[in-house]
Amino acid sequence: MKPEEQSPPCPISVESCLLVEAPARLHMGFLDMSGSLGRRFGSIGLGINEIATRLRLQPADTLDITGPNADRALGVVEKLTAATGKLLKARIRIEASIPDHAGLGSGTQLALAIGTGLARLHDLGLSASDLAGILGRGARSGIGIAVFEQGGLVVDAGRGTESTIPPVVSRLRVPADWRLVILLDRDRRGLHGHPEKAAFGRLPAFPASEAARLCHLVLMRGLPGLVEGDIEAFGSVITELQRSVGDHFAPAQGGRFTSPRVQAALEFLAGEGAVGIGQSSWGPTGFCLVGSPDLAERLRGAAMRRFAEWPELDFLIATPRMRGADIRQIPITPG
Repeated sequence: MKPEEQSPPCPISVESCLLVEAPARLHMGFLDMSGSLGRRFGSIGLGINEIATRLRLQPADTLDITGPNADRALGVVEKLTAATGKLLKARIRIEASIPDHAGLGSGTQLALAIGTGLARLHDLGLSASDLAGILGRGARSGIGIAVFEQGGLVVDAGRGTESTIPPVVSRLRVPADWRLVILLDRDRRGLHGHPEKAAFGRLPAFPASEAARLCHLVLMRGLPGLVEGDIEAFGSVITELQRSVGDHFAPAQGGRFTSPRVQAALEFLAGEGAVGIGQSSWGPTGFCLVGSPDLAERLRGAAMRRFAEWPELDFLIATPRMRGADIRQIPITPG
């Protein structure tokens, strides 16, 4: 996949602002949680277009942050200020935010959006990877950082002893007709913060033989299937990866899936022809793949009718994102 170039940094005038839109990502699974060959985790994932964090930054005499997750954004600014030694003044308006603790990468995307905006506003000369290191993102997975930078279906190689963030070893384009049905359970939250760290500490070692099997499946069946447009081959690998990793995490999240509602709906969608069945990160968000927009609409409608008694469950059709975050300078509109 040829990466799309992002616009170079430019000074921001008082008559304009910087618009940053950072896409949500699906984390489709880890490859080796225990690092049997010296590199721990390794993961595969994908950005999506329909859910994003969007914010505007403009020059100001003070730091002023408003909108959803303003407190979390302030923490990002404080970390960047401490690391650079510069007073990072700006007016920041958060217009939309990826749902928190839903498995969609909200923390990484907010941090990179704020960090990138301030880096351009104050000419800090910091890339997204630089910012990720400063802001403590990418501790286990590089998927969110890679999606912010360039998008695509991404595989990272996990963390080695000298890794700052996991390096990307594959970035591929997804066929234009493929769609994802995303399942959002508004009544559940995935593990995060200290409970998440504690859960990783309590989990048993992941068998080296199983890590080898998953890596073999991804490399020799999943990725070739994606390149050749074989959704059954690619989807079967994602489903198997999710089964293995989900069972490993089951003691920490109460089962293969965090949300029983999401699990039931995914089982229904699999019976209707969906493939690539899984949960993103700790959930509760679930996903599945279908081969056409028409099939996605049909399955979404069928699932909405079948599970109408669960108003907490939302069904969204999503498209794979083949570019990174949108970062552009726009005129300030009055009011």
